[in-house]
Amino acid sequence: MALFVTTPSDAAPPAGGTLVSKVFATREGLVGWKTANGHTVAKRDWFAALPSWRGLSERGEGDKSVRVCHEGNDRCVFLPVWDVGPWNTKDDYWADDRHMWEELPRGKPQAQAAYQDDHNDGEDEFGRQVRNPAGIDIADGAFWDGLDLDDNDWVEVTYLWTGKGDRGVVDTDGEWLRVRSAPRVKSSLRGGAGEHAQLPIRCQVKGDKVKGTVRTTDLWNRVGDGIYVSHAYVRLIDGAKPRKC
Repeated sequence: MALFVTTPSDAAPPAGGTLVSKVFATREGLVGWKTANGHTVAKRDWFAALPSWRGLSERGEGDKSVRVCHEGNDRCVFLPVWDVGPWNTKDDYWADDRHMWEELPRGKPQAQAAYQDDHNDGEDEFGRQVRNPAGIDIADGAFWDGLDLDDNDWVEVTYLWTGKGDRGVVDTDGEWLRVRSAPRVKSSLRGGAGEHAQLPIRCQVKGDKVKGTVRTTDLWNRVGDGIYVSHAYVRLIDGAKPRKC
């Protein structure tokens, strides 16, 4: 799958490409609150929030999912988008037909532009003074256990629905799925995937046999550069037929 990393001067990704941008991530918190799709936030939960209703998945679905990676520790998480925020609610900054703030470059959140460049006099769509450049919120479990972060930071976000390729959806009966550095259950932890998140499957390779919620198999899915998840917890979607690595 082709990746396209945005900068303020970049054009839209080519057909079949997947949009990637560097944005500031904040921790969601709000345990016990309801998200925009009706999910009740649990302790150490696994989902993301983006600042537009256009990027929201239904509760229990993951058609809008993101891959979030932190360069500092080489960790990645895969998350369904289940809430709207931070700051704005109409800022689909990943879209080529942006709903609001169409004067801004694709891939740059309005909150970031307000914070860094005084866009809209430094205010969000509600007239609030923007206090940080956040373009994504990450639930506590993904933030702490997946990305191993202890403070808000810059991350690389891949908006998976903007591209094409084989896909799978995580099915773990409520647990988060470990992302490993190799197709072995004891290889180093490189992040995780929340249940219902969609995964981009680059190819499959044989490794340790795992008994999971979907099947028992020795197949592992390569879901990024040097990162793997067991196929025992993944359901293929949209007629996916992954090739061998």
